[in-house]
Amino acid sequence: MLSKKTKYGLKALAYLGNQKDRKPVQISEIAEHENISQKFLESILLSLRKSGFLGSKKGKGGGYYLIKEPKAIAMVDVMRVLEGPIAMVPCVSLNFYEKCDDCPR
Repeated sequence: MLSKKTKYGLKALAYLGNQKDRKPVQISEIAEHENISQKFLESILLSLRKSGFLGSKKGKGGGYYLIKEPKAIAMVDVMRVLEGPIAMVPCVSLNFYEKCDDCPR
C-alpha cells in the first residue's frame, strides 16, 4: 500500500508531466489542483528535486518543473525516494542492501 506521501508525490509528478510547455509551476497551483496540503507538498517536492526528478526556479515565474521526460520516470524510483527501501528483506534490496543473519549468501 502506498503512503500518502508517495501518492501525493505521484499526483504532483503527473500534474507536472501534463504541462505542455514544461514551465515552472508554483506549489500552490499543484496543491490546489490536486487537493494536497501545500506545506506537505513542499517537503515532497523538495525530496524529488534533491533526487533529480524535478528542477526549481525561484522568483517571479518560478516553481517546480520536470527535468526528465515523464516516460523516463519509473514509479518504483519515486517510491524508493519517498518511501525508502521497498524490499521485504534488506538482503534483496537494490539500493539499501544489508547482509541478513538468516541468509546463507
